[in-house]
Amino acid sequence: MPPRRSTVTIVACVVLAACAAHPPSPPLTIVLPPAAPDPSDVYREPKAAAATPVSRDAPDRRALLDPSLASVSAPYQYRARFTTTQGDFVVDVHRDWAPNGADRFFNLVRIGFYDGTRFFRAIDGFMVQWGISGDPAVSTAWHEARAKDDPRAHSNVRGTISFAKTGAPDSATTQVFVNYGDNGRLDAIRFTPFGEVTEGMGALDALYKGYGEGGSMGKGPDQHRIEREGDAYLEGFPNLDRVLRARIEGD
Repeated sequence: MPPRRSTVTIVACVVLAACAAHPPSPPLTIVLPPAAPDPSDVYREPKAAAATPVSRDAPDRRALLDPSLASVSAPYQYRARFTTTQGDFVVDVHRDWAPNGADRFFNLVRIGFYDGTRFFRAIDGFMVQWGISGDPAVSTAWHEARAKDDPRAHSNVRGTISFAKTGAPDSATTQVFVNYGDNGRLDAIRFTPFGEVTEGMGALDALYKGYGEGGSMGKGPDQHRIEREGDAYLEGFPNLDRVLRARIEGD
């Protein structure tokens, strides 16, 4: 396990159109508090309406290109199964932990957004991050589709999943990360778990970690280039593992 850093970089999904209509946001460097705060007991009441299950055998191209079509309310609790190049893992989502995050994740899985996406940032002992589309047109469509922040109800312990975001409020879009370690120091800076891996954590532990951080911080994939160039750029990182398919169980 690498030594604890005094700073941690969580980079949100920033979309760059080909015409540079959206200039890239700089990576977020966050100064962490000296110690992890205890989880709070704050919960938000779930919305009353639940989504009507719809079978999804393939990604919903219309919703991938129009986020307004992916805005249903999630059930109070649901399970998402991810099939990856290292095996399956299952996320149990608790809407009372983070209703906005639970709704966004439900819609993204339901429309097939995560199918084919790469685990582009895997840091041993810290976290694994994914959720940038391999199709630049899809990345552009979701650039401004930001989810509201949730009050924290659970800590970023090993196996929990949260949305990545920038330093700005309400900046989560599509990227998520699973904590490899107990990262309670993230709790105070708006990284709010909405679920937990209950099966297949070993598949996540086995993901390729050799590239390390991306961009100027290491030899891993640069997130802005993934957004601009998609899978064509990622072919230069052949060892990256990927999501083969993600579905809501029972949907």
